[in-house]
Order: sequence, then C-alpha cells, then structure tokens
Amino acid sequence: MYQQFYSEVAEEASDRIRQDEQRAFRHSIGLLAAARDKGPGSREAVEALFFLNRLWGVLLEDLASSENALPADVRAKLISIGIWILRYAEEMRVGKKRDVQPLIEISETICKGLGTAA
Repeated sequence: MYQQFYSEVAEEASDRIRQDEQRAFRHSIGLLAAARDKGPGSREAVEALFFLNRLWGVLLEDLASSENALPADVRAKLISIGIWILRYAEEMRVGKKRDVQPLIEISETICKGLGTAA
C-alpha cells in the first residue's frame, strides 16, 4: 500500500518538475523571440541571454548530479547541448554571433520533448 502511494507521489512530482521545466523553456523562447525582433544589443537580447544562462546553469547542475535519474547517455547529450548553448550565448553577448534563431530552435525542440516525456 505504501509502495503504491510512494510511486504515485513520485510520479506526480516528476510531472510537476517536467511542467516547470517546460514553462521555463517557453518563457526563454518568448524572451529569445523578443530579442530576435529587437536585435542584438537590445535590452530584450540582454534579458533573453541572461535568462538563458540562468536556466542552463540550473539544468547543467542538475544533469551533472549523481541523483539525476536520466540515463547517463541522455544526460551527457543534454550537457553537451547546454554547453553549446552557453558558448553560443556568450558569442552573442560579445558580438561574434548575431542570430538568435538557433537558440530558439533548440529550445523549442527540448520544450516539445519535455511535453512528450513520460
């Protein structure tokens, strides 16, 4: 009886976490879209890159944790994506890159994946 209750609670918590992550990605996508519309160097671009850095900082910390339940190969791939995103965002910040669209597309793909994860 307790095992079934624990399993239900754990599944609900996992669903909430995934929904929170999806919400964070949607917010990031919205900020990145505003940055695309206003252009590099705009206040919107600064806000989008700042939020993206914070989001991926949290995600990378979680992915690197031994307590993360994802399979090691999935974690490694997501860590690689996160590192690429942070490098690209830094290149945008210093003016080496100007196109925010790759960040939007990757974020949309991850967001969709969070919606189908079970």
